[in-house]
Amino acid sequence: YPLSAPAGIRDLGTETHFEYGSRVGIWRIARLLERHGVHATISSCAEALRRNPEVTAWLCQSGHDLLGHGLRWTEQWTLSRDEERDHLQRAVALFIELLGERPIGWNSRSFPSVNTRDILIEEGGFLYDSDPCNDDLPYFVPAQNGRLLIIPYSKTLNDSRYLVSPGYVTPKDFVDNVEAYLDFLIREAREEGGRMMTIAVHARWTGQPNRAAALEGIIETVLSRPEAAFMRRNDIARYWLSLFPAEGEAP
Repeated sequence: YPLSAPAGIRDLGTETHFEYGSRVGIWRIARLLERHGVHATISSCAEALRRNPEVTAWLCQSGHDLLGHGLRWTEQWTLSRDEERDHLQRAVALFIELLGERPIGWNSRSFPSVNTRDILIEEGGFLYDSDPCNDDLPYFVPAQNGRLLIIPYSKTLNDSRYLVSPGYVTPKDFVDNVEAYLDFLIREAREEGGRMMTIAVHARWTGQPNRAAALEGIIETVLSRPEAAFMRRNDIARYWLSLFPAEGEAP
């Protein structure tokens, strides 16, 4: 929302809007994915999982993978470098405590700070960064003693478009955009090689019935194209690294 409560006042309207996602929306999306046999990448803050053990238990046995999304719902650019590092370290530790494993990818809320990528590289343990929105394919950036894989995010096929103008007026707009995007990429891929399409949805928005119907339409559209497949981001990262091993590594 563009409006917020004054400092020191709880914004109960926004709180309950988010709560719809954790109470209702996540389960509607979970059932939909299971019904179609689709494994997805789940982006979450560590604290959100700690406060919702039912979702944590589901994530542990669902076959979906985790994209680290911070310790809390914090704007990274408001933190000092040391504060951001502390948040990341605490988030990774909490993910390990809750899920038994750490995230190997990272995506900041909205956008990263100027320090985020350096901190990811310095801390280690990450195969990829998903903060940039600047390509249709993964790519590498230089890092200390090597390189870091970028798996671009997208705010094009994203349910945040329901809230911005011009955006999606109806759920069908989302489905139509995905279909046009996908079919164009398939034509390009036939001529130039593979492409990647990111579809991003949020439990508090797409978990609502009419928008969940749009997600189901999107899934059915992708599954109807024999040249397209759903892949988790961890799988994309490992596949890309196998195609382009670092110097001295076996392919």
